[in-house]
Amino acid sequence: MYILASTQASNFVAGVDRAFIFILAVSFFFLISLTAVMIYFIFKYNRKRHPKAVQIKGSNLLELIWTIIPTILVLIMFYYGWAGWKPMKTAPEDSFEITVVGRMWNFTFEYDNGRRTDTLFVPKDQPVKLNLRSMDVIHSVFIPAFRVKEDVVPGSEKFLWFTPTNEGIYELFCTEYCGLQHSYMYNWVKVMPEEEFNKWYTDTTQQVASAEIDSPAAAGKRIMTNIGCFACHSVDGSKIIGPSFKGIYGHDVTVKSGGSERTITVDDAYIKRSIYEPDADVVDGFNRGLMQSYQGQLSDSDIEQIIEYLKTLE
Repeated sequence: MYILASTQASNFVAGVDRAFIFILAVSFFFLISLTAVMIYFIFKYNRKRHPKAVQIKGSNLLELIWTIIPTILVLIMFYYGWAGWKPMKTAPEDSFEITVVGRMWNFTFEYDNGRRTDTLFVPKDQPVKLNLRSMDVIHSVFIPAFRVKEDVVPGSEKFLWFTPTNEGIYELFCTEYCGLQHSYMYNWVKVMPEEEFNKWYTDTTQQVASAEIDSPAAAGKRIMTNIGCFACHSVDGSKIIGPSFKGIYGHDVTVKSGGSERTITVDDAYIKRSIYEPDADVVDGFNRGLMQSYQGQLSDSDIEQIIEYLKTLE
């Protein structure tokens, strides 16, 4: 069930919308009224009616009016903006915490019980705190329906929080241009009833069943999808940001290692090193520094499953 961004989807919607509507109303009022006055003056004081210019004496009262009234309006705008923004900077102590990891070019969501997903699952009517972490460049998490946005800065501890108030599915995306595949950073937020969310969060039988049914190769593909590998690497031989995965396993590639070129066979050790140390052996024709290490993000078991999937891409 997809919900439009105009619904009261979080506790911040009313405050943000109040400030936005007031500022928009004031802006439209002055746009229309000033345009009307300008048009009136154009006709009233045109050259045909007044061929000779006349000096008009200023008015102190008029000067005060158009100084005091705009000042009051700006202060009201500030108040509404401040009132909507201030609660966003202090998360409740009982917030449910989730770590959001941004990298070129995807978001992943990590839960305290070890779950890692590419969709943000949150409980309805419970405060949720997102701890934001970037592995490379500046990203920005934006959930329009919740009226929340926060930059994700490398080396900086940032967070945003909200209380979802409507069950449904909402958009989440990056609003900070972070490179060629910036538009790939598009995810979803699923708000679930608290009881349903708790069952999803604590029930590990679904994970076990999935592991039993899926082959290692299928599990490897799912892992690579979740961490955004296919945003930079194709599986059909086409060149994107990084080398294609098609037919790579077991074949020789020319790489640059420490400034010198060498030929290496793509095997288990090479793939693991490429994941943990992506700048160690860079395939000829591609650039260093575009991929960040997944050390600490992926386990040896995850890498074994990724390898099994790569073996199928002949």
